[in-house]
Amino acid sequence: MEKVDIIGDVHGCYEELHNLFEELGYQKEKEYSHPDERIPIFLGDITDRGPQSLKVIELVYHLVIIQKKARYVPGNHCNKLYRFFLGNKVQQRHGLETTVEEYNQLSRKEQAEVRQKFMTLYENAPLYLQLPKMKAIVAHAGIKEEYIGRSDKKVKTFILYGDITGDFTEDGRPVRKDWAKEYEGADWIVYGHTPVMSPRIVHRTINIDTGCVFGNALSAFRLPEKEVVNVPSKQPLMKEKFTYFD
Repeated sequence: MEKVDIIGDVHGCYEELHNLFEELGYQKEKEYSHPDERIPIFLGDITDRGPQSLKVIELVYHLVIIQKKARYVPGNHCNKLYRFFLGNKVQQRHGLETTVEEYNQLSRKEQAEVRQKFMTLYENAPLYLQLPKMKAIVAHAGIKEEYIGRSDKKVKTFILYGDITGDFTEDGRPVRKDWAKEYEGADWIVYGHTPVMSPRIVHRTINIDTGCVFGNALSAFRLPEKEVVNVPSKQPLMKEKFTYFD
């Protein structure tokens, strides 16, 4: 049976990603590979806020597109960066400004290469990933049971942004409903998007965004083992950025 390691929101934390690969048993000579041929799956938001977003793009592009030894689904930050690269007018805040700052330091040739690589990665990615043999689905912010198999605008909004209400907290974060409490499906839903201090399991859902970019940890969920592996963050801890559930 295929074995996978689903990796939470990296957000430009390249060093922690390297450490996580080592902790998961991947070996690097010229490329990352696993002696058991495990497949890494990135669940989106690979860039923004962290210190080395462009190096993460390069690595993920190489693993997914060139080597075809990894898989990737986009997150909301990926979608925004893609729209930036399209030339659309997007607000450079909430983390995008850090990636753009890195990008602006490159030569025009290097910029074109980074833009092409990320756009290729994004355009070849499924909205979410179904793993029928493992009875699991990888979706950036999660997915409701009734949305599985669909990819319309309503489903795309949910997968990228979560179960948003349209309201915002005092510090500007969108208010989201706790959709996982209502989930009763047979498949595991592996997601991220909402930073939590430790992986949160509710029914057959697990949130593995343990807020690496906010100073906590970078986590992976291994299937079929249903095991969590994580490494500590090297970023300053910002406890106010995490969601705490009752």
